[in-house]
Amino acid sequence: MNNLTRLPERAMELASQVGDGLRDRVPDRAIKWIETGAAIGALKTGTRIASRFVRRNPTVAVAAAAGAGLLWYAARRRAKQAENDALEGTATRVEAKRAGGNGSRRTRTSSTRRGSKSQSTSASPNAES
Repeated sequence: MNNLTRLPERAMELASQVGDGLRDRVPDRAIKWIETGAAIGALKTGTRIASRFVRRNPTVAVAAAAGAGLLWYAARRRAKQAENDALEGTATRVEAKRAGGNGSRRTRTSSTRRGSKSQSTSASPNAES
């Protein structure tokens, strides 16, 4: 019974020893080829799963593509805005002058404006008396 319970542990130990031995004996170029083959296999499997998902759920796939397009567009606009930001410098304020006057400005307060409105509405000819 003891040997049966220890069997999975022993198998894992042997597998790790074999893997370490292969890494030590196989040249680096061959390991890179193996990693590339594993990556290509994962890519094929992922493509197969994705195409099956798109066939079963076309609406979700279209929505995901539209969302990705919107994210790309927003990132592109943000990059362009950052590129075309305002240049730093100095600015001076120029006071506006009246076209036909001598340049003096009349100022009204909000209470004066309100008072003139209320008087004009009560004195209007259309008001009921």
